Amino acid sequence: MASTQVFFAGNVQGVGFRYTVKQIAKGFDVTGWVTNLADGRVELRASGDPAELSAFIEAIGKSELRAHINQQTEMPVADQLSARGFEIRNE
Repeated sequence: MASTQVFFAGNVQGVGFRYTVKQIAKGFDVTGWVTNLADGRVELRASGDPAELSAFIEAIGKSELRAHINQQTEMPVADQLSARGFEIRNE
């Protein structure tokens, strides 16, 4: 099991980004969440099998969302998410 944190920058808020990420997550065995940040970025946290997690992040980049992403920063995180499923957070 692996966990990752990804920050997406660009025109990523107000365009259905979080909803689309949640829809993409349904096709993968991952858990986690996605949320808007005050600085205009979107943050994603996800856990799953390393190969599944990598495929999920790759699928986001290959989706229609790629037109909105100017920068993507991904980093592994040590703590595993205890969340079940994948959700949109409104923080």
